Amino acid sequence: MQPRWKRAINATDGNLGEALGQLFVAAYFPPEAKARILSLVDDLQSALRGRLQTSVWMDEPTKAKAKAQVKLAALTVKMGYPDKWRDYSSTSIKRGPYVLNILQLTAFETRRNLRKIGGPVDRTEWEMTPPTVNAYYNPNMNEVVFPAGILQPPFFDPKADDALNYGGIGAVIGHEMTHGFDDQGRQYDAQGNLTDWWSPQSAESFKAHAAAIVKQFSGYAVLDSLHVNGQLTQGENIADLGGLLIAYDAFEKRIAGRPRPVMDGFTPEQRFFLSYAISWRDHSRPEALRLQVLTNPHAPEYLRVNGPLANVAEFAAAFAVPENSPMRRSAAERVVIW
Repeated sequence: MQPRWKRAINATDGNLGEALGQLFVAAYFPPEAKARILSLVDDLQSALRGRLQTSVWMDEPTKAKAKAQVKLAALTVKMGYPDKWRDYSSTSIKRGPYVLNILQLTAFETRRNLRKIGGPVDRTEWEMTPPTVNAYYNPNMNEVVFPAGILQPPFFDPKADDALNYGGIGAVIGHEMTHGFDDQGRQYDAQGNLTDWWSPQSAESFKAHAAAIVKQFSGYAVLDSLHVNGQLTQGENIADLGGLLIAYDAFEKRIAGRPRPVMDGFTPEQRFFLSYAISWRDHSRPEALRLQVLTNPHAPEYLRVNGPLANVAEFAAAFAVPENSPMRRSAAERVVIW
C-alpha cells in the first residue's frame, strides 16, 4: 500500500482533478508556456504533413485522405488544461469521515455522466486531469491531449532552448500524432467514426515495414534469454520512431538559418538527441522488467531510446557513430515508416 499522503493526493486528483488542476496550472503552467507549446505543435503538424506526403508505403488514394486537408487538418490539439473548467459547486467537501466525501463525489460523477445520455458528444471533455504526467491520442475524437503535468522538465521547459523541447516533448507529441495514421488510426476517419480509410495496397505495404520493426525489437534480450516481444510492442515502437523523426524535422525547420552555438560541449543536434534520451531515464528492478516484457505493449524505457535511435541516420551523423556499431544500423537494416 502506498503512503497515506500519496493516497490522499491520488484521491483528490481522481475525484476533484479539475479543481486541483486549476491550482496546478496557476503555479506551474503560465500562459506563455501554453503559447510556446502550441507553436511547437504547429511545427510538428507541418513536419507530419510532409512525411505523409512523401510516405513510401502509403499509396496516393490513401495519402489523399491522410493529408492536411482531411484527417490531419481535423486533428484536435488539447494542451495543458481544458478551455472550460468542470463546475463542482453542486457538491460539497466537508471535514469529517473520508467515506462520506467519496460518496458525495461518486454521486456527483454519476449524475454528470447520466446527463450525457441522449445529448451531443462533448468534444471539449478531457480524459486526464491537468496535473497528470501522461498523454494520449483518442481515435474516437481524433485528438491529441497533453496535460500540464507532462509539460514540465525534463519533457518541456518554456525557458529552455528548442533543442531540449523538440527532443523531449516534441518526440512525445509526434508519437501520439502518428497513432492517428497507423494500423489503429486507420480504422477511424477525421471525425472519429469507425471507417477504414486505408487501401488494401497501403495496408500490405505497412505490414511489410512493420515486420522489420518487429524483427528488430524481438532481437533485444532484456534479462538473460528473455527477449522483447516485438509483436506486442510494435505499435508503440513504430510511434516512438515516427515521433522522433517528426520532431527532428520540426526542429531542423525551426532553427534553419539561425546560429547553431555549441552549448556544454554539444551541438544543437546532439542536444536534441540527448534530450530525447534524458526524457526516458528510468530504473527498474528485474522483476518489474520481466513483468513489463511479458505484459506491456511498451518496450523497456532504455530500448525506447536505443531502438529508435539506431534507425536514425541523423543521430549517427550527429555523434559520428562508426559503421557496424550497435547504435547504427546499416542502410539495408534501417527502418523508416513515418
